[in-house]
Amino acid sequence: MTLPFSFLTKRLYLQVLLAVFLGIGFGHFWPALGTELKPVGDAFIKLVKMMLAPLVFFTIAGGIASLNERRGVTSTLIKAMLIFYLLTLLALLTGWLAASLMHPGAGWHFHPTAIDKNTLSPMLGHAEYQGFADFILHIIPHSYVGAFTQAEVLPVLLLAVLSGFAIARSRRPGDRMLTTIDELSRLCFNVFDYVMKLAPLAAFASIAYTVGRFGIQSVAAFGYLILNFYIACAVFVIVILGSLAKLHGFSLWKLMSYIREELLVVLGTSSSEPVLPPLMKKLQILGCKKDVAGLVLPMAYSFNLDGTAIYLTLASLFIAQACDIQLSNGQILSLIATMLLTSKGAAGVSGSGFVTLLATLTIIPDLPLAGAVLLLGIDRFMSEARAVTSTISNVVVCIVVALWEGACDRTILRYQLETSKSI
Repeated sequence: MTLPFSFLTKRLYLQVLLAVFLGIGFGHFWPALGTELKPVGDAFIKLVKMMLAPLVFFTIAGGIASLNERRGVTSTLIKAMLIFYLLTLLALLTGWLAASLMHPGAGWHFHPTAIDKNTLSPMLGHAEYQGFADFILHIIPHSYVGAFTQAEVLPVLLLAVLSGFAIARSRRPGDRMLTTIDELSRLCFNVFDYVMKLAPLAAFASIAYTVGRFGIQSVAAFGYLILNFYIACAVFVIVILGSLAKLHGFSLWKLMSYIREELLVVLGTSSSEPVLPPLMKKLQILGCKKDVAGLVLPMAYSFNLDGTAIYLTLASLFIAQACDIQLSNGQILSLIATMLLTSKGAAGVSGSGFVTLLATLTIIPDLPLAGAVLLLGIDRFMSEARAVTSTISNVVVCIVVALWEGACDRTILRYQLETSKSI
């Protein structure tokens, strides 16, 4: 019995997987107690957010400052944004195609006027739509220090890029500023290592809360819709991301095996934020240069939320079908164009996809906002797939951009993926 226990204690992904199964059972048999565990999961996410801003800042600023030519950063940014928007468009089309083929809302005959709109009022305050100008202004922090208090990646990302350029310009021989930044970055990674030890507990609490709060029966009632969404996510990962990986000479399946621990943490916590630091470490082990991995991956967390993009179109068309609303091709194209903007900048935490959906529905007169109530009880069960899909996409994109920039050693990449153990 000593050997299996020792093996379990050394494998975080096994601990998380066990915690997920225990959490399902605990939430089902003791729903009242399971509901009370919500603060445990929330505390873990708060611990992650506490360290996320300084880690992103030190990693990006140090990486940019170490570049010999600043043009390399511009090239990386442009290529990253291009692939972000391309994949987001493909994800939106995947959700639309899944809803069009499988019709998850057919036969519901839902009347939104019968729903109390106050049910959504607590979330509407966080779902205000931002136009392009407002979106850009929102990225700019109120002050240098204020960027670290907003608990959002984009303002810190902007500040880190500007600071990296400034450090590179003012560097002198013997300057120890870069060494200091690297040491502070290492400190943040070490703190994250301690926080991640709590991941199994957070996964147990989050799953127990979800099952205790909404019940397994809610999954059965909306089973076809949930299945539709999971199939859409699987098709996007296998077909689109798999083809992108194969086109660039690496295996998506082996990559998923390589990051299996992080994917299980995302699955258990319904959040992609806790795995940002370990993913940056693993990308560097795969041969990706620190400056590229540290720049592209945090950007992807705000600009490449493909799981959320799939959810937006599928959920919107589900509401239309459930309310017996026929959308024309022009209305659908307008819907997709709107979602190309509203899907950007959302946080990588549980529930953000639903808030983004509300923000989108508030500016689309063709769909009733009250229809979102149908999804309120099952959103948590769809949040896991959103987060896992976006995480896989972000890692693939980071490797692809690094290969484009000549900042990834293909030999190391191939060796590390070949020697990683299968899932």
